[in-house]
Amino acid sequence: MAVPLTADRLLTVLRNEGLRVVEHRSWRTHNRNHKGPWGPMHGVMIHHTVTSGTEGSVELCYNGHSSLPGPLCHGVIAKDGTVYLVGNGRANHAGSGDDDVLRAVITESALPADNEASTDGNRHFYGFECENLGDGKDPWPAAQLEAIEKVSAAICRAHGWTQRSVIGHKEWQPGKIDPLGFTMDSMRARIGERLAAAKPKPPKPPTYEPFPGAGFFAAGRRSAVITAMGKRLVAEGCGRYKVGPSPDWSEADRQSYAAFQRKLGYAGSDADGIPGKTSWDRLKVPNV
Repeated sequence: MAVPLTADRLLTVLRNEGLRVVEHRSWRTHNRNHKGPWGPMHGVMIHHTVTSGTEGSVELCYNGHSSLPGPLCHGVIAKDGTVYLVGNGRANHAGSGDDDVLRAVITESALPADNEASTDGNRHFYGFECENLGDGKDPWPAAQLEAIEKVSAAICRAHGWTQRSVIGHKEWQPGKIDPLGFTMDSMRARIGERLAAAKPKPPKPPTYEPFPGAGFFAAGRRSAVITAMGKRLVAEGCGRYKVGPSPDWSEADRQSYAAFQRKLGYAGSDADGIPGKTSWDRLKVPNV
């Protein structure tokens, strides 16, 4: 039984898949859980918005409209591939669909024709609305198709599902046509290829130069560490350089570091411009 991903976990798996994700307003607590259960989860459902313009599409999916309150999905996939998260929990996106289709999704087998509307899909599917007019003419940019692939693969990977757990709204509910403009079979093939490939590695956390000791900062010292330190001091708005940081320890370095110490709240002899371990660790000089 697949427990729904928490907001933090959903955000993490999407970003780990290489997606640009925007957290829209109070998406983490925005849901329709008071209207029915949320979970267990069985799949991902893809839709198109029948709108143009990212900002308006995102707001519509967050707020909903008079006959269907929001959220209308969990995320909106824009033309440029950006994913806007708008809900976490039960959302008004799937409606009632075919129980035979749900069983096929659960067993990850071939989908039957959807000819019933007897089963609550909002309970069991993550829903993603893709910015598109849905007229068969509005283009699907490569970046957007890749984002649909990545979103689907990320959630499937998190739950241990295959690409057969990803369906279109038109495969779930009779009378629906979305998404229109590409086939779900072709999208599932892309998702399957991504899942078969090596799992993307999350970006490595930055590493910083360890404190070299106060004696390191003396006349005659020449080091790339001093240049890196100077660049960080400039970034902090504390640079007192006429030309720019260099590898040679100088009076400009000392004055710049003293300005950083004062920025941290030090005064008097504690802001003499000679780095100490506490202030050095706060400066976060990247490894050279």
